[in-house]
Amino acid sequence: MTTPLLPQTFWFRLAVPCPKVEGVPRAGGKRLLNLPEACRLPQTALLDGREPWAEVRTAWNARGLAVAVEAEGSLPNLASDDRPEGQYGVQVWVDTRDTRDVSRATRFCHRFDARLTRGSGKAGLGVKVQQRPIARAVADAPATRADLVTASAEKTKGGWRLELFFPAEALNGFDPETNRRLGFAYRVFDPDREDEFLSAGREFPVGENPSLWSTLELVEPA
Repeated sequence: MTTPLLPQTFWFRLAVPCPKVEGVPRAGGKRLLNLPEACRLPQTALLDGREPWAEVRTAWNARGLAVAVEAEGSLPNLASDDRPEGQYGVQVWVDTRDTRDVSRATRFCHRFDARLTRGSGKAGLGVKVQQRPIARAVADAPATRADLVTASAEKTKGGWRLELFFPAEALNGFDPETNRRLGFAYRVFDPDREDEFLSAGREFPVGENPSLWSTLELVEPA
C-alpha cells in the first residue's frame, strides 16, 4: 500500500457542533468544566490510520468558550531536568469571524498557549496561559490579560487533563447573538508523541493561516 502524499485531514474543512453548556466555568469543586460527551470533537488522527492519544471537547455560553483536553500517557515529574515545565499542553486558535477566504490572520484571530507547570503538592499541576501573536497577521488581536483566562490541570489515572475557559472579554468579536460560527484549531503536544491537530497539521502553516482552521458551530441544546 502506498503512503499518501498528503495527510487525509487536508481534504476536509470540518464544521462541527459546539454545544451550549450553562454553568461553566464552575465555581469551586474539583473540575473547572467537566464537559459532557456531546462536546467531544472528532479525533481526526484516525483518518490517517493513527491511534489518537488526546481527546478535546468544546462548549460555549454567553460568557465565553470552554476547551477541555484529556491526554493519555504517563506524565513524568515536571521538576526533572529531562522533563522541564512547559513541554506538555495545548495551543488554541480562535477566529471570532470564521474567515475562510483569507490566508492571513485578522484582529479577530487569537492564539493562546497553555502549558503544564508544577503545582502545589507532590502530584499537583498548574497551568501557564499566554496569548501569543500570529505570524504574518495583517492585524493583531487586542492583547488579553493572562488572568482573564481560567485554567486548571490535574493528573489522571491514564495521563493528564487540562481545562480552559476563554471569557468573551478575551476574544475580540465574540458575540453569539449575531454570529454562531467560530474558526477553530488546536495542537496538543507531548514530547514523546506526535502532535495532535483537529485538521491540517505541521505539514501546513495551520498556526498562521485561518483558512486551514475548522469551524465550531455554536448550537443550542435540543
